[in-house]
Amino acid sequence: MRVEARSVVNGAISVFVATALAATIAIVGQTGGAVEARAAGAHAPTRSRAAVAFRNDMRKLWEDHITWTRVFIISDVAGLPDRDTAAGRLLANQDDIGDAIRPFYGDAAGDQLTSLLRDHILIAAEILDAAKQGDQAGVADANARWHANGQEIADFLHSANPSQWSRKMLRSMMNEHLDWTLNEAVARLNQDWDADVAAYDHIHQDILHMADTLSLGVIRQFPARF
Repeated sequence: MRVEARSVVNGAISVFVATALAATIAIVGQTGGAVEARAAGAHAPTRSRAAVAFRNDMRKLWEDHITWTRVFIISDVAGLPDRDTAAGRLLANQDDIGDAIRPFYGDAAGDQLTSLLRDHILIAAEILDAAKQGDQAGVADANARWHANGQEIADFLHSANPSQWSRKMLRSMMNEHLDWTLNEAVARLNQDWDADVAAYDHIHQDILHMADTLSLGVIRQFPARF
């Protein structure tokens, strides 16, 4: 059973291309905002009270993202009765992230971000369920859609703030997050508890780096707000 689970999920790994899981904050920028970032980014007040608070808020949102992803993985793999409750809390986190960018980019951007991240979570759940059932075709199909969704998130971010967030950087960050979240799920499926803990520790470090990169990009794009 453990060997079968590893075989199925590792089959998904082989078809992954640099993309996103876990999540990331998507921002719709404007040309004027990009120009502002280039002109004033170097002088953005990154240590002001408002900037520090914004950075901490972003960290909290993304720590919630990985925490509730982990709770969901544990509950789903074990068939615990709190699975649906955990899934609901995880999906609510995507709403929270979308709401966090509305003051900067408007309601349409917040809605689009939430939609992309919700799809990201729902497709990831499909991959996990298919892996549990030993359904290689299901894993491959869900992974292809997950990959497409991840590229869309990365490209959305890049177009929002190209002066701060290169497409290559974003895709690399997303891929790192995806790979380690998958490692976490594989370890949980195979009851490899040491690997499970190690994967989560790696995810935690990565998500803090990603959150800081994203918050700094916003601060530099809109220095007058901070």
